Order: sequence, then structure tokens, then C-alpha cells
Amino acid sequence: MDAIEKNLLAEVADLHNVPEGAYNIRLNGQSAGRQSTAHIEITGKEDKPGIDIRILPGTRNESVHIPVILSESGLQEMVYNDFYIGDDCDVTIIAGCGIHNCGVDTSKHDGIHSFFIGKNSRVVYVEKHYGEGDGEGGRVMNPTTVIHVGEGSTFEMQTTQIKGIDSTDRVTEADLAEGASLVIHEKLMTHGHQTAKTRFTVAMDGDDCSANVVSRSVAKESSHQEFFASLVGNARCAGHSECDAIIMDSASVRSVPEITANCTEASLIHEAAIGKIAGDQLIKLMTLGLTEQEAEEQIVNGFLK
Repeated sequence: MDAIEKNLLAEVADLHNVPEGAYNIRLNGQSAGRQSTAHIEITGKEDKPGIDIRILPGTRNESVHIPVILSESGLQEMVYNDFYIGDDCDVTIIAGCGIHNCGVDTSKHDGIHSFFIGKNSRVVYVEKHYGEGDGEGGRVMNPTTVIHVGEGSTFEMQTTQIKGIDSTDRVTEADLAEGASLVIHEKLMTHGHQTAKTRFTVAMDGDDCSANVVSRSVAKESSHQEFFASLVGNARCAGHSECDAIIMDSASVRSVPEITANCTEASLIHEAAIGKIAGDQLIKLMTLGLTEQEAEEQIVNGFLK
């Protein structure tokens, strides 16, 4: 890898060297390195681009890194990654995609990640998207995440996009079995003429399952964001969705929360709030010696933490 590609790897996966444990690094449409472990096997698909990750039952305190790097302008790809997590596991999966585009052609990465999680397991999934480069070509990412959470299992998703992606359509679909739980925290920032659409759909099918979907976003300059969250309670369950957005400059934000109860014991809540930075917050920080721009940056950074 050259210096640009190494920087992208650090941005999206916090990797500065070859990681310990299982990993698969995809660089410009090809595998740039792969390693399995005794408990985690990674194999390439034979019928289409992508990999299969199989985690044996009882695997604990292990991690998998699967970053994607694009540094060739105009490269466009679609990747399919499937995760099979056994019973009684506790694992962390670090994904993410970085695009460096200094050309005139659009670079795009679309990916479908499907998770099949057994019983009584815990999975933490960390996903970061990042773009850079001074070319006129677009940087586009359209990730789809499909999650099947087994009985008594927990899936925690941390998804972040705070710089450099011109267009994104992010889709997450999940279904929850008895006693399963889903926790999603999204952090998103757009600027310039960027557009970002996020769609969450969660079917709570098993008794005593729960879902908590929280999005925090900042829209700057002339960017546009759309947020859709649909929680469907098909059993005795608890669901909560929340969208909080700061709007600045000439940006626009649309939020559409939806809840559907198909069971009398489904308890569902949705919240949505869009607003500008409060003037008293700016004044308070400016009295401490910060400029207005510095004060705005402090507030935005704290909001997205």
C-alpha cells in the first residue's frame, strides 16, 4: 500500500499495521490480505465478489477487520459479505470503506452485509465511511446491512460518516427473535452539496425483544439529509427510535419516523428533533474566548460524540 491507502486504512479501521486476529483487506476491487484464525474462517465467494465469515460457537473476545479501500478514480464495485455467527459468541467486527478520488470519474462502493446470528451471542459491528481527494469525480457509498438476530442475542451497530462522501443511501433491515436486542447508533455529517439517505426497518418478531435506534446528524452548507425509521412490533416487545439533527446554513433535513404495533403488548416510541444551534450556546463559548466558528465546531463535535 502507498501512503494514501495507508491513511485511508487508518481512517476507516484505525489500522496502522497488519491487525491481529482474522482480517480481510479489500483494495481497489481485489484482496490485499486475508487471515483466518482457529475460530474464525474467512473465505472468498466463488459466484460473486465478497467473502463469507464463519465464527464458531463459543468464540469470545476475538475481532474481525474487513475494511475496503478505493484509491483508483472511476472504480465502481458491488460486494456481498455474509457473516455466520454461532451460539454463545462475543465478537467485534470492524468494517468501513474509504475512497480517495483525485480524478474526474465517480468512484463507488456498494456492499450488502448479511448477518446470521445464533443464540445467546453478542456482536459489536463498527462501520465507518470516509472520503477524500480533490478531484471532480464523485465519492459514492451505498451500504446495505441485513441482520437476523437469534434468541437471546444482542447486535450493537455503530455507524459513522462525517467527511467526504458525496452521496449515500444507507439501508439497514433487521428481524429479532425471542429475547433478542438491537442497538444502533448513527453519526452523520454532510456539507457542500452532499446528500445522505438513511433507512432503518426493524421487525420485532419474538417476545421480550427490543430495539433502540438513535441517529445524530449535522447538515451544513447546501447539503440534504433524509432519515426514515420503521419499527414493527409483532410480539411483546419494546422499541424506540430517535433522530436528532442540527441544521446549518442552507441545508435541509427530512425525518420520517414510523411505528407499527401488531400486538397489544408492543410498546413503541419514536422521537424526532431538527433545529439550529442555540444562540445562547454560541454566546457562552464565545465569552470564553472562542470565535463563532470555533464555538460552532465545539458544539457540533460534542453533539456527534
